[in-house]
Amino acid sequence: MEHMSDVSDRAPIRIHPDNPKLFEFRGKPLVLLTATEHYGAVINRPFRFERYLEDAAAKRITLTRLFTLFREQQSPVNPPSTCKPESPDFVAPYLRTGPGRGRDQELRYDLDQPNPEYYERLHAFLSLASELGVVVEVVLLSNTYGDRVWELNPLHADNNVNGMPHIAWPEYMSVRHEDLYRRQVDHVRRVTEEVNRYDNVIIEICNEPGGYRLGGEAQPSMSETNAWLDALIREVRAVEKRLGSSHLVAGQECFAEQPFVQPLDRTVGEMDYEVANVHPLHATLLRGRLYQLGAFMSKQLCLREYRDFCLAAYQERKPVNLDEDNVASQYRDRDGWIIHRKRAWVAALCGAHYDYIDFSIQPWLEQGTDASREAIRSWFGHLSGFVHDLDLVAARPLPEVVAAAPDHTVAVAFGVVDADSTDLAVYVADARELSAARDLFAEPVAGAGEPLQGEVLLSLPAGEYSARWYDPETGHYREAAPVSRSGSEPAPIAVPDLVHDRVLRIRATAE
Repeated sequence: MEHMSDVSDRAPIRIHPDNPKLFEFRGKPLVLLTATEHYGAVINRPFRFERYLEDAAAKRITLTRLFTLFREQQSPVNPPSTCKPESPDFVAPYLRTGPGRGRDQELRYDLDQPNPEYYERLHAFLSLASELGVVVEVVLLSNTYGDRVWELNPLHADNNVNGMPHIAWPEYMSVRHEDLYRRQVDHVRRVTEEVNRYDNVIIEICNEPGGYRLGGEAQPSMSETNAWLDALIREVRAVEKRLGSSHLVAGQECFAEQPFVQPLDRTVGEMDYEVANVHPLHATLLRGRLYQLGAFMSKQLCLREYRDFCLAAYQERKPVNLDEDNVASQYRDRDGWIIHRKRAWVAALCGAHYDYIDFSIQPWLEQGTDASREAIRSWFGHLSGFVHDLDLVAARPLPEVVAAAPDHTVAVAFGVVDADSTDLAVYVADARELSAARDLFAEPVAGAGEPLQGEVLLSLPAGEYSARWYDPETGHYREAAPVSRSGSEPAPIAVPDLVHDRVLRIRATAE
């Protein structure tokens, strides 16, 4: 285990000085990629997070997220997870002292008494993650979504002995109630102080802020929730200024519900975030365009929209993390996992970062099931190894390089293309939707997962190139015919039988 002095002496993860879409961590460029558990590693007592982190590091997973004041409930479309502990196993930041019992029939909390077990687990988790080189996004607060989830929160009036106000759950994300807001600020300050010593931490203010319903006049407006977020960002900045060590702050602006829309212009623009977190969902609005990135737990692929959004987001000044992709995570089978494999590859090769929730991770299954270890968790290791083998500082998305691709596919190009040092990755994926997908935005084309043939046409400078095909499922390369370019016409390269996806690696050959 690392000594605290070793940890605190390192500069925290930062935006890469030579490429603002990347991170730099311990002197090396980093893409955030994760197939992660559901963020409850510290708050769920039986969860053996040592096993989880060791497996994540072995799979070259570079990120995990950690909720610090949130507890969830299982629902028909939101599977069991580490963030849904049994009541006796919920480790909160506050001691349960009573008198009286809360909504979960356990002793009520005393918000004035920190829980030593909670902070011991927090430091043990962050220390081990640091030792293993895993970045942790520490999430300070979260949306409470509705009455049932709000009633599990230690700050709910019925769950503590401190005389908190009774409020409607949406008002949690506002400054309307002075006593409640003061407790939120106390928590934000305390956790920010506790994690300040670690170089492997990114701070997120609030997971999924929003819930504003059009016509719900009594609820906080979107601007009201955004003002709450801005105030909490200032609290984090003030604590870190006092401590002399600053961490990246990530997050997003308030979204609206009923009808759902997730605006992002303030997130990527004027809000004081260094990292723009985006939950890839339907009705995501960026610079006047509405992107349909897939409905929650729908088994939708939406690969063309995903590509278009990632390329548009790359034009913004902040790195964009596709945070907590849940379009098919309920489906713990190959179909669901392949959907997330495709979306992860498209994100990474369009210059974004990617976080998928792996619901196979549970207490007593901290490294997933046999099936998930063989599939999605290994696949993320292949993706991370491939991406970090590229010259990430110089690499860029190169949509102009792909002149054509086989029917029913989406192709994205990423890398460096010039006459002397071309190193190019072209990801080609079957974009057809599964028949099991719910509420598709367009009519599906039959045959998803059946073999495709054809060729990609690539616009390359004149020169000689080696070519290899990479299999995202096995992590193995297969040699392809060399490519010679002397004219201006795009170079045709035959695609081997394509089942789901392949990656073409093109490199300039030294004379």
